[in-house]
Amino acid sequence: MKGLENFFFWLFTLAFSLLIPGSMMILGRSFLKNPPGEINGGYGYRTARSMRNRETWAFAQRYSGRFWARAGRPMLAVSLLWMALLFGQDIGTVGRFGMILTGLQMVPFLAVIPATERALKREFDDFGRKR
Repeated sequence: MKGLENFFFWLFTLAFSLLIPGSMMILGRSFLKNPPGEINGGYGYRTARSMRNRETWAFAQRYSGRFWARAGRPMLAVSLLWMALLFGQDIGTVGRFGMILTGLQMVPFLAVIPATERALKREFDDFGRKR
């Protein structure tokens, strides 16, 4: 019975570990193919700099979408490999290394913010005018 519990916990952790890279890939493609058209506070890449005007908004959606789509693919592959190496391990090991994986996944997930802000600053002045 213990082996079955370990397997189901591993399966749950596998599914959970694919959420972040999967979300990045889906949102990245969405921002590239069908970005939020109107500046809004509910959906899209939303910072003060990105919401200055329609041009900064559109740029930020494309840039962040491309970043997430590109970062999501290798992160998905690493996550699958990581979890494959944990197959057959006990619940404690799978849980511990699953949490480490999730923490590591947060790095590229959140790295989109400084990367996009730098790109916005490079392309636009403080008033949102194209350089």
